[in-house]
Amino acid sequence: MKWSPESEPLIRLAVFFGVFLVITLWEIAAPFRELSLRKPRRWLRNLSLVALDTVLVRLALPAGAVGMAWLAADHGWGVFALLNAPYWVAVVGSVVLLDLTVYLQHVMFHAVPALWHVHMVHHADLDFDVTTGTRFHPIEILMSMGIKLAVVALLGAPASAVLIFELLLNATAMFNHGNVHLPEWIDGPLRWVIVTPDMHRVHHSAKRTECNSNFGFNLSWWDRLLGTYIPEPAAGQMGMTLGVGHVREPRQTLPWMLALPFRAGSGGYPFGRRRRHSPKELANGSAEESDPRHRPTHDAADNL
Repeated sequence: MKWSPESEPLIRLAVFFGVFLVITLWEIAAPFRELSLRKPRRWLRNLSLVALDTVLVRLALPAGAVGMAWLAADHGWGVFALLNAPYWVAVVGSVVLLDLTVYLQHVMFHAVPALWHVHMVHHADLDFDVTTGTRFHPIEILMSMGIKLAVVALLGAPASAVLIFELLLNATAMFNHGNVHLPEWIDGPLRWVIVTPDMHRVHHSAKRTECNSNFGFNLSWWDRLLGTYIPEPAAGQMGMTLGVGHVREPRQTLPWMLALPFRAGSGGYPFGRRRRHSPKELANGSAEESDPRHRPTHDAADNL
């Protein structure tokens, strides 16, 4: 992949706006679910958060993950440099391992209550469309970038691999958050490789056990291999409730989203959190169902 550091911003913008335009036109032409809020208002709120995130990352970490890759290459840092791995092995291996990192990071943001409070901004969207895929609290964006920088340095990932990974992640996040639907004959085989909209929509269910599944953003392998895959929501794609069960605010302005992690309870969603059970729950066996760490049961008692 031939490119110069000076062309990186242009490449990123071209891919972002290209994919955004395609998914948006698809949503307008064939929307899958009816939105509870009209697109212009949703876009103003969600994209204002995206703009803020972009500015903060550029101010805090102007070189980004690609800059870290150039730095690692100059100093000979990383596993691939130590192994003297062929270039193509370093590129493919870096893309796959960075994708695994995002999967594990996503699980962590669901497992740790303090991190879930921040990640909840993404899930609190009552609808599901292309802008949901870019809606993250600035704290999460900055933490994610910090993790990415560390992994890039540890791997000694080539700069081209990092750019490919970030372009893929950005594009697939918009695709699999699209308010669109693929025919089963396409969706079925495709989700063995990448995350499809129907697969990821399950992750945005208001049901705790469904929310704590399908963590992949790009490659779909990790959910199947690590036991976090749920093929369909219990209520079906059209019947499922989106969002977070205890956060149903329709007027989700930018100040509201920025303040949400500091004023909203977790609602019992983090699956690493154990809560006390009443004697009645222990007696009738419902304690197991309400413990977030247990495997999905897909029953009504799990609805939050």
